Amino acid sequence: MRYELFYWPGIQGRGEFVRLALEAAGADYLDVARLKGRGKGVEAMLHLMSESDREPFAPPFLRAGKLVIAQAANILHYLGPRLGLAPKTEAARLWAHQLQLTVTDFVSEIHDAHHPIAASLYYEQQRSEAHKCTRYFLAERLPKYLGYFERTIENNGAGRGYILGRSLSYVDLSMFQLMAGLRYAFPGSMSRARRHHGRLIALHDKVMANANIAAYLASDRRIEFNENGVFRHYPELDQ
Repeated sequence: MRYELFYWPGIQGRGEFVRLALEAAGADYLDVARLKGRGKGVEAMLHLMSESDREPFAPPFLRAGKLVIAQAANILHYLGPRLGLAPKTEAARLWAHQLQLTVTDFVSEIHDAHHPIAASLYYEQQRSEAHKCTRYFLAERLPKYLGYFERTIENNGAGRGYILGRSLSYVDLSMFQLMAGLRYAFPGSMSRARRHHGRLIALHDKVMANANIAAYLASDRRIEFNENGVFRHYPELDQ
């Protein structure tokens, strides 16, 4: 099946969690909003949103045949078994989904650190509030989330360093994206705390060495981190 991924061009955002799974599996997919030409790109994405009788609230969403599936965690719950990136038992698949939903919560808090008042306002319009929010995020929420995922890898026992099971899953790919994004946004804070999340660092490096992921990261399909996405580097916040 050829999958169609719909997400804003120019940013990794939440769509990147889906894109990494498609790339790791070598899936046949189109990144629709990045296509050029009349009736393509963002125009095609907005058209599908407006015409669907089960309208997605926002990108990312995936078209798979007649299905239109929204929300990154929900998309990955669907794709995981089909791409060989999810466990085989129902209990284990639900555990993977639970972890991915926790990733979703984490991503929201990362975004809100630099946009604590409203996503519709520029960072410069909420700079002082962002300073206060980020201070608490780095002191309290960041170590809480990273500590949780660190323990999850440890509790996997003989899982070869993966977060669940004994092979690569979509949750491992999301852990890679979280670590890469946090290193970009808060390089100083992440460097100072690295001794507390050695398993997450090892998992990041393991995923990065995957042949399909390495090829993707070296290609122009991988959008660079920038100050329009979820992970933003404002030096004054990384104190």
